[in-house]
Amino acid sequence: MTPLLPTATTTEERQRNAQVAILPVGSFEQHGDYLPLSTDTIVATLIARQIAGAYPVLLLPPVTISCSHEHSAWPGTVSISARTLHAIVTDVYDSVTRSGPAALVVVNGHGGNYVLSNVVQEGNAEGRSMALFPSREDWNEARAAAQLTSSMHEDMHAGELETSLLLHACPEVIRPGYHSADWTANDRRHLLTKGMQAYTTSGVIGRPSLATAEKGKALLDSLASSFGDVLDLFTKS
Repeated sequence: MTPLLPTATTTEERQRNAQVAILPVGSFEQHGDYLPLSTDTIVATLIARQIAGAYPVLLLPPVTISCSHEHSAWPGTVSISARTLHAIVTDVYDSVTRSGPAALVVVNGHGGNYVLSNVVQEGNAEGRSMALFPSREDWNEARAAAQLTSSMHEDMHAGELETSLLLHACPEVIRPGYHSADWTANDRRHLLTKGMQAYTTSGVIGRPSLATAEKGKALLDSLASSFGDVLDLFTKS
């Protein structure tokens, strides 16, 4: 399995002289019976490592617990508050920019981390150089490049996209059952009030049976390509 923690030394980072730091933010929440609780952290780290392999950035270790309150009905799920996640990301920015890089890009692997948009917006308004990646457009382009069958709305949780990424990078963490776990719930208008348990008994909303390792690789390749535009925001004069 790809290591989740960076292994660079301070000497290597001095030589790299990165102008941008990358912070993966995942979660620790249910992903059905076949994907691990750490799925979102693995996904965010895979994207961040793909970026670090293509661009001269400072790769930071992931934030592994975030805002997963909508999944609290399932054993194993752990959350922190939105205000705590806000503080963590802001503190990381303040610290990392004292040691070299002038900007922080947050790579978010969990759709429920709504507060990260506010962190980045507020940070830039206050003079911090921050970005959030991938955007909806980045994901749409990646899904098209990988020829995913399900839509972004349909493929909400533990579906085609997430299962494909893990099949490509770390198939050993996937348990049996994803081929028969498809579940759709396209009308989720009360999700914030009722939580995921109102729309799925298994914890899955999506079509994991469509996942392949080839799709996972294509997703990562597309996202790495898209990141070039984000890097240009902070490195072009």
